[in-house]
Amino acid sequence: MSYIPTPEQAEELVKQYNKEPFHIQHAETVSKVMGEFAKEYDPDNVDFWRTVGMLHDIDFELYPEQHCVKAREMLHELDIDEELIHAVISHGYGICIDVEPVKYMEKVLFATDELTGLIGAVALMRPTGISDMEAKSVVKKFKDKKFAAGCSRDVIRQGAEMMGMELSELIAKTINAMRA
Repeated sequence: MSYIPTPEQAEELVKQYNKEPFHIQHAETVSKVMGEFAKEYDPDNVDFWRTVGMLHDIDFELYPEQHCVKAREMLHELDIDEELIHAVISHGYGICIDVEPVKYMEKVLFATDELTGLIGAVALMRPTGISDMEAKSVVKKFKDKKFAAGCSRDVIRQGAEMMGMELSELIAKTINAMRA
């Protein structure tokens, strides 16, 4: 019988497979951002969105070369619900797996996963961090290919398109979600 872990159970699973503080913090950040988006777009399923955000990189530390492929195997072995597995692995669409984000929640994860990294990098450069950050600061750094070069601008752009949202609006919503 497959199940859907709570966000807290998902965090424990992440910590079983990930030891790097950065990876755990990233999972927590994406989980919280997903929860904030869920409050607006799917208020009855906030915990599900948070769990997906928490588990999205469960395999990355152990299997970076097989990211999402290994996540599918690991989550199957843990008897995790198939809908949740699809949501988790679809964030690697076109990068490391051919599972497309179909549901709006999956598109949000696809778009915000990379974007939280970029926003986090911009926050580190600011004396006030994220507290008074505006979207235009991130848009400016978004255009600078050398800044936070590991954050794929193409994925962020593609995610905004999937969501039917302007890039600046997605950035503003993600900043607000990270602030919360």
